[in-house]
Amino acid sequence: MDAVQQGQAFTVTRDGHQIGELIPLRRRRRFVSRAEFAAMSRSAPDISIDAFRADQDVTADQEMDDPYAR
Repeated sequence: MDAVQQGQAFTVTRDGHQIGELIPLRRRRRFVSRAEFAAMSRSAPDISIDAFRADQDVTADQEMDDPYAR
């Protein structure tokens, strides 16, 4: 368990067959204060709303399909 806690992963076997993995849990993200979030937001790059919408139009299906149509 100490090795797992330090980041090491293990494959669990039974009769030579892999049956699972023992892996460390991801560390929880720490809380980000409102002030810290605001500071990070100020330094974030500006986005173009027109470019964002154009990207959405390219990637998303804009047609409304009738789920009952056959």
